[in-house]
Formats: sequence, C-alpha cells, structure tokens
Amino acid sequence: MKPTLIVLAAGLGSRYGSLKQIDKFGPSDETIVDYAIYDAIEAGFEKIVFVIRKSIEQEFQEIFVKKLRSKVKIEYVFQELDVLPEGFKVPEGREKPWGTAHAVMTAAEKIDEPFAIVNADDFYGRDSLKAIFNHLSGLNNDVLDACLIGFILENTLSEHGRVSRGICKVSDQGMLEEIVERTHIYKKEGGGAYYEENNEKVDLTGKEIVSMNLMGFTSKVFELMQDQFVEFLNNQGTELKSEYFIPSVLDHVRKTGVKIPVLISTEQWFGVTYQDDKPIARQNLLDLVASGVYPENLWK
Repeated sequence: MKPTLIVLAAGLGSRYGSLKQIDKFGPSDETIVDYAIYDAIEAGFEKIVFVIRKSIEQEFQEIFVKKLRSKVKIEYVFQELDVLPEGFKVPEGREKPWGTAHAVMTAAEKIDEPFAIVNADDFYGRDSLKAIFNHLSGLNNDVLDACLIGFILENTLSEHGRVSRGICKVSDQGMLEEIVERTHIYKKEGGGAYYEENNEKVDLTGKEIVSMNLMGFTSKVFELMQDQFVEFLNNQGTELKSEYFIPSVLDHVRKTGVKIPVLISTEQWFGVTYQDDKPIARQNLLDLVASGVYPENLWK
C-alpha cells in the first residue's frame, strides 16, 4: 500500500489574521500547500486527505479540488469542536480547535495505510517529502510504527513573534528519545532562541532538532490516539485553550517501545505564522521558481 498524505488545514490562523491555508503566495496564485502537494506527488504519494473546517468547504473545493482531482486522489474531512468521543461535550465558551492530533484523528475513516502529516502553512522541501515517503513505504502497516523528519530549530523561527515547535532529543543512533511541544519559542537577536514557560525564559542554542509536524505513522496509531484523546479530555477537556498535539502522540508511540527514526532534513524550512512572514515566503518561492526547482505554474 502506498502511503497517504494528510494536510492539516483547519487551524484558525489567529496570529496570521486570515485563512493562510488558502492565501496566495506563488507566481500563479499558488498556496504554500500547493508546493507540498506538488512535492508529494513527485515523491510518489497518490492520495491526499485534507483536514478542513466545514465553514471553508466551498472555498476549499474551488481552490483545491478542481485543480487537483486530475493529478491525485483528493479526500477531505472536517475538524469541528463537537467531533468528540461518546460522553464528552464542548465546554461552554470553547472556540479553539482541539489541536493537531485531534485533526489527524478525524481522518481515520479515510485511511488504512501508512500516512504522513504536513501543515498547510509550512514549506518542507521536496527531499523531505521523498524521505518520509520512502521510509513509510517500507513499513508493515499491521504493526504500530512511526518516523519523524527533524529540522534544525534556527531554520524554523519567525522574525515576527513566537512559534510552536516539538523539541526533540535524538540518540547517537538517530532514534527519538523525547519530544516536547513548546508553544512560545522566540528567536534571539544575535543567534539562538528561547522559550517561555510558567513566566520563565529558557535559553536554547538554536541547533536543537525540532518537529514541524512532518511525521509518519502506520494506521495502527489511530487506536492509540483514541485512548489518549479520552485521557486528554478527562484531564484537560474543560480548559478553553488546551490542545491535543500530534508530537505527544509520537512520544506516546515511543513510550510503547517503538524505535522511531529521526530523518534530519538539511533543507531550508519556511512558513507563515504572521502576516509579516508573507513577503519572505513569497520571495523564497519566487527564488525557487527562478532557479528551476518549480515551474512558474504548478498545475498548468
């Protein structure tokens, strides 16, 4: 079975100020995720499952389904607040989505093969997609397994504010030893970074290996995720801004005894967290087009 690609495109984009998943960046009005899909097809992926919100379904169909349905198999599912296990309900006042792991869970009905995950607002590079496709293609989908593409922290920071990253510890053999989601990481002037937690600043070198949510699993992970999500809801479900993050799933898989390889990407990541990131992302894409990495019109 060939691996599937899940595209996480349901986030609210509160720091960005608009629906960055469908914002235009390329010379022919391509979105950032168009480039991830183009690279995924080049890598060998033949099915894409988008996770979106019901409120953007019409725009999504206009922007993605029409142009992609002749290139690759397209499916989509909805991440909504009320998609919860039996016995749970949305707390009064909750507006924030339940997080990236919840988003991935909503795609379970469409997937019975190994799969990779990408964010709709991140550019990962073709070699990163090839590496994860090739690794997933060799996995036995009948057993729980996973992998991660790791990026160097200093190559993933925004000049314009905080970012969230899963900070990893990697063994000398290249296996994941720990991954912890940090939601308030800032770039330091002159190099390095720091994150804030409990009103304290913790310094980082900038050379740490981090997750950008480009990770892969066999479909066996959905059983584990259901159980973990119930535990999350029992512990944090009444908090209005709590989130169930996909790095916590990867770490839970590791704790079951699965050895998870971290495939280090040497490519330059870029993305859009803030509106001020947009000119940089657009120029990076124009430079890649000018150098021949991508055609001027991806889907012509």
